[in-house]
Amino acid sequence: MTNSSFQSAAVKTAKVLGYTAGAVAGALSLYLASSYVLSRIPVPKTSTDPEQDVDIYILSNGAHTDIVTPITNEVMDWSPFIKLENTRAQAPGMQYLAFGWGDKGFYLDTPTWAELKVSTAIEAMFYLGTSAMHTTFYREMTEGEQCIRIRISKADYGKLVAYIKNSFDYDADGNIIWIAGHSYGDDDSFYEAKRTYSFLYTCNTWANNALKACGQKASLWTAFDTGIFYQYNG
Repeated sequence: MTNSSFQSAAVKTAKVLGYTAGAVAGALSLYLASSYVLSRIPVPKTSTDPEQDVDIYILSNGAHTDIVTPITNEVMDWSPFIKLENTRAQAPGMQYLAFGWGDKGFYLDTPTWAELKVSTAIEAMFYLGTSAMHTTFYREMTEGEQCIRIRISKADYGKLVAYIKNSFDYDADGNIIWIAGHSYGDDDSFYEAKRTYSFLYTCNTWANNALKACGQKASLWTAFDTGIFYQYNG
């Protein structure tokens, strides 16, 4: 290959890479802009039930939203469903149970952002992975900007319970499937889940849809926790 031919090939390669980078940047910008706009469009509370006697919470760790419920009340006793003995500490006195849905690879293989692999990110964003439910026991909840209490009726809580239970995957005997040997701390555990994570259906989309399912205000659509909390902090 002559020097001029080599230079010509290099220029063409640079152009292709430039166009590709531009397309990726443009798509990412469109995604972020769309997410911002759609997450600011409210879906009003649809529940008309005057009773408000069950406290639930939306809880964020800065990126991911959990839905927190009482462990037991007149509507649902989660104790036989999510077993405390599946946690390391098996600590007594727990009052609340947090539920989160997400990509299994992210959950199990990426406890911190520093450990994120490119392959895990690609699988998660483009419908290539599987999903998991993450559950965490709490003794108490402390309200703040990233922990919002929402009072709902027993009827609406029943709808939320049904939504959460339907997010788990089940074995042939109708039992949820514990993913043994994985946890972030002493009071949490993982289970197999339905659906597939993607850039259009994220962990926060799941939590936002949970609020819709029980008639509470939510974002029209959101990929990020900020969209959910905007509706309650804004």
